[in-house]
Amino acid sequence: MNIEYEKDNKERVPFEHYKEEYRSMNPSEISRRTGFPYLEEKKCFLVRFLGKEYEVSFPEFSVVRTQEEDGFCPLLSITAAQILMIRFLTHGCQVPGTGKFLTYREVPWGEVYYRQFSGRCMARLAFSYGSRIDAFCSAFEKMHAKPIKAGDAGYEVELFDGFFIRFQIWGGDEEFPPSSQILFSDNFPAAFHAEDLVVACDVVIGTMKSV
Repeated sequence: MNIEYEKDNKERVPFEHYKEEYRSMNPSEISRRTGFPYLEEKKCFLVRFLGKEYEVSFPEFSVVRTQEEDGFCPLLSITAAQILMIRFLTHGCQVPGTGKFLTYREVPWGEVYYRQFSGRCMARLAFSYGSRIDAFCSAFEKMHAKPIKAGDAGYEVELFDGFFIRFQIWGGDEEFPPSSQILFSDNFPAAFHAEDLVVACDVVIGTMKSV
């Protein structure tokens, strides 16, 4: 199913649709499929998103942090992050990865959305941080991302439990402009549409700028 994430529809069309669908579902089925524990006494799911723990209420969708702490919380502040969460709750499933990573073109339908992905994510990352690799590293360190040996700098984030995204960057020089690469653990296609991955990276890059 294609999800419309255009700004004019970001809150009205997909979010309200999934809220309605979410309300009609069985919390035990959601928990079994996603692996998120359901706390019956509190009527909420215990979830992790980009390394932070949240409670997502049921049947009315709302999000709160499990602990008061300083720092930017994307699932509280970014509507697209909430759409990703409710999309995973309603349609996603917890599938283990094999340890391999995919380029966006290798994801089903990735070729269709590649221009959008390249502009919104890879080019944006390279333009924002290609000449500021120290800022790239600082942002990911604040997000408690895992450093990886790739490019001039690279980090791995965990979007949901078991779903990893790797961000790599190369600084520019007199001959070549800055460039970037983004890779996805190979379980993403089992739970997300290719367009969702564009939004996921958009959320991560937005979080980098806010931490």
